[in-house]
Amino acid sequence: MTAFSSLLQVVGMAVPWFRILGRAEHCWKLGGAAVRTQNWLQQRSHRLTPSDDELYQKTTVNLLEKDSFGMIYIDGYTTQGFTINGNRVVGPCAIIPRTILQWNVGSYKDITQESLSLYYMLEPRIEILVLGTGEKVQRLDPNLLRFMRQKGIAVEVQDTPNACATFNFLISERRITAAGLIPPTSVGKAIGKVIV
Repeated sequence: MTAFSSLLQVVGMAVPWFRILGRAEHCWKLGGAAVRTQNWLQQRSHRLTPSDDELYQKTTVNLLEKDSFGMIYIDGYTTQGFTINGNRVVGPCAIIPRTILQWNVGSYKDITQESLSLYYMLEPRIEILVLGTGEKVQRLDPNLLRFMRQKGIAVEVQDTPNACATFNFLISERRITAAGLIPPTSVGKAIGKVIV
């Protein structure tokens, strides 16, 4: 088998693929070796290939509006409290859809069924409760977490900086989310840190 005949076999196998994309016009050029070039007209069909994707589809970017109506975002945190939608909140806070409340807990040890009762009495029921336990993740009573699961609420326990970021992400995804946040005892360089 010569090089020319093996080239014809390879090119012959490529022809059906090009016909899927559109109508092909074939021409031959000679120059050192026989080379086949394709000059095909582009046409759009209901089935797109990767090359068609680049030709016909556009990429769009949607920016999140920070000031979306009725949405609460945590802008930052300090050892004294939080900045939420530009407002300063001092001490631990409970964030429920469209409302910010003072949360009567001093540390993670004060998180009990009673302190979480606000979250499971809400209608419509929240999907996810994000708890920020201070500067470090603290273990909560497994019975408490089981109790909240039985009430139909998923609980995410994190350190406060990560809890703030998780809450913002879930809110931007339009999930029915609430948060219970305890300010960290030390923040270091992150004082006034914006969380987006």
